[in-house]
Amino acid sequence: MLNQKWLIKLAQKIWETMWQLMMFNLAPSENGNYQRPLSIYHHNIEENSTYSPEKNRYTIYAGLSCPWAHRTLIVRKLKGLEKIIDVVIVSPSPADGGWIIPQGSENCYTLKQLYYKANNNYQGRCTVPVLWDKKTKTIVNNESSEIIVLLNNCFNQFASFPQLNLYPDEYKDNIDSWNEKIYHHINNGVYRCGFAQTQQAYEDACYGLFNLLDKIEIFLENSRYLCGDKLTIADIRLFTTLIRFDVVYFSLFKCNIKRIADYKNLSRYCQEIYNIEGVKETCNFDIIKQDYYGNLFPLNPGGIIPLGLPSY
Repeated sequence: MLNQKWLIKLAQKIWETMWQLMMFNLAPSENGNYQRPLSIYHHNIEENSTYSPEKNRYTIYAGLSCPWAHRTLIVRKLKGLEKIIDVVIVSPSPADGGWIIPQGSENCYTLKQLYYKANNNYQGRCTVPVLWDKKTKTIVNNESSEIIVLLNNCFNQFASFPQLNLYPDEYKDNIDSWNEKIYHHINNGVYRCGFAQTQQAYEDACYGLFNLLDKIEIFLENSRYLCGDKLTIADIRLFTTLIRFDVVYFSLFKCNIKRIADYKNLSRYCQEIYNIEGVKETCNFDIIKQDYYGNLFPLNPGGIIPLGLPSY
């Protein structure tokens, strides 16, 4: 019995040490709090500039499981830019230490190679989404919140639905206010829960997450969207986290005080956005589950993928 207890304690210590090492590489932290790395590329697209709006000049590199990349796929679809801006779908590969490009693109088979093609001295993390310029062979922007504004604003002369404006001037202050709160407590909040390395860091993130979800639930009692009856980029930024919540974040990231299904108004809100023409086509729950449960080894060592799906 003593030997068994000793072996259990030894195994726990070894696993804890390995877990901390893996988490450090997966999710940088400060005092146990997950710190999301900043994006590096922030170029704009405008007429008579280095990056001007043109047909078939730009490519979006996106992972179907990534909520940040998912935003760009939705806006591209809603604006009707499928024939104007190409998409290359990448897949996560822990063995390769990042995203891979299965079919190859720009003579690159990993996202890291693409980043190095743009800058062979690049030192940052190789994240999606990426807005790539095929003409100059470089990255225009890799910040999702900026890319969706570029897609909304800069290609209207080519878009099938130029009249759709997801970031109208009259709502900008309200949209920006929502985005700031939602980013910290919800979009990044679920990651701050899942990647927390101390109990206190986890609890702070989790309470902050559900406090804001509760407030939005109350707000949506009398509002169709976050800015009244008009869908905006604030809704899209919130939606791509909510759509993954019950199938991934609730269990894998320990965001388990409530499910989105337990919120009447948030459930209605998700269902309505999901059923907007084109949005459903950008959602792939099988890949979302496979990529999260199958590739985040420190959070799910067995790689077992749960069976449940949302009822959309």
